[in-house]
Amino acid sequence: MMKTIFSGIQPSGSVTLGNYIGAMRQFVELQEDYDCFFCIVDQHAITVQQDRLALRKNIRSLAALYVAIGLDPSKATLFIQSEVPAHAQAGWMLQCVSYIGELERMTQFKDKSAGKEAVSAGLLTYPPLMAADILLYGTDLVPVGEDQKQHLELTRDLAERFNRKYNDIFTIPEVRIPKEGARVMSLQEPTKKMSKSDPNQKAFITLLDEPKQIEKKIKSAVTDSEGVVKYDKENKPGISNLLSIYSALEGISVADLEQQFSGKGYGDFKQAAADVVIKHLAPIQERYYALIESDELDQILDEGAEKARFRAGKMLKKMENAMGLGRKRK
Repeated sequence: MMKTIFSGIQPSGSVTLGNYIGAMRQFVELQEDYDCFFCIVDQHAITVQQDRLALRKNIRSLAALYVAIGLDPSKATLFIQSEVPAHAQAGWMLQCVSYIGELERMTQFKDKSAGKEAVSAGLLTYPPLMAADILLYGTDLVPVGEDQKQHLELTRDLAERFNRKYNDIFTIPEVRIPKEGARVMSLQEPTKKMSKSDPNQKAFITLLDEPKQIEKKIKSAVTDSEGVVKYDKENKPGISNLLSIYSALEGISVADLEQQFSGKGYGDFKQAAADVVIKHLAPIQERYYALIESDELDQILDEGAEKARFRAGKMLKKMENAMGLGRKRK
């Protein structure tokens, strides 16, 4: 039996080169060996106020990017969370199995609610919705970054608690910390992770940046004054970051790159690094723009939602039967 992987991604605007190298690119490999469900979790996005039109645009944009980077709808199921009502239904049922104390202990809730007077109840109760996202598909593995590990522990606790109290129906999912795709750092502060929320636009590259922008951002990337292309994270974080980006995209080892650019200055190296990024993103951008307004994208999302509704619906029935909701259904 093929194992099932579930991943939920928030539609929060542009996707950075860091997101791509660190996580998204691995999804393309996973679809070959696993039954993959990639969900655009728009219901999680509304735990904070969203602009309606911007949210719609971001949902569609993220879906188009997923297909553009190489997700194959015939191998993986790509869908939008709010188009599969079972998520919200199962989320409510799991809220009823969750304790306020354990939800208040979540680090993300503490961080996001600190010092605020009016905090959305959704911010407190979104971990049970995340648990529902995962448990509805009989998920075996969830690829998550360190920041979501605590929520996944809670998902496991809720699944075990439900299985004990009602009926043993949930698979207990395992965490799959992705094999370290190079951790991409900020181009302006190379000791910090690259982030799209950085107020300095020059600090990050998005997958849809134009070639001129990419070249400009890499050429103005902060480096040191030594002028030697060498990997040394402590003393040369800027050059080391560009080396690991180059290495990750081209599949050339850092040692080989150091040799290739031995005796050459930073100008030459930055130009070559910019060329590599531009070359790698060109086919992704081309596919993205062909998809974004197309019926093909709608068809992919329609089919994905249908597959997800079928699979999630079966688990939802089991949950309702276990809890005694509604009439007993065969």
